[in-house]
Amino acid sequence: MNRVATSKPAVALVATVVFGIFFVGEAVSDDSPKSTASTAELPTANEARERAKLLHETIHSTLHVVHHHYYREDEELTIPGVALKRVFRELAESRNVRLRWLAVDAQAMNVEHNPKDEFEKKAAMAPASGRPEFESAEHGVFRFVGSITLGSECLKCHLPNRKSTNDRVAGLVISMPIKKN
Repeated sequence: MNRVATSKPAVALVATVVFGIFFVGEAVSDDSPKSTASTAELPTANEARERAKLLHETIHSTLHVVHHHYYREDEELTIPGVALKRVFRELAESRNVRLRWLAVDAQAMNVEHNPKDEFEKKAAMAPASGRPEFESAEHGVFRFVGSITLGSECLKCHLPNRKSTNDRVAGLVISMPIKKN
């Protein structure tokens, strides 16, 4: 079986797992989740934290597994991080959960991965101080950033002029509406 054929089922599997986990909400068109669901349907900040942690772990593990088992740069396949953006779009449309990559201590592969606001700037600095997670619950939105490990194979692209093979970090930003206190 060729690798192109196996990468599509891998992304479909990720989407199925992620959709089956737990989220509630409805689609919106901008970058931040806004609730159109009743307050009773929205999670609390604590529930959102647990959902974000589970989603982060799922995406982080999937990225590494798909990259390791299905991606070969010499075969001109879609990069796993880009393929997962399709899953991100599906979650935004069906579950009102926003996800995006965040450049932390390696080269941003897309300018859209640079921090967009003060929260993301602080989140990008958190790993340097030993904090693998950063979060905020304000204005009816829970925001969570979890570290994504960039191993040596990732650094070929993310840090091509590196002086060591030590792991680096990127981030995954997860935003969802929550009940207001």
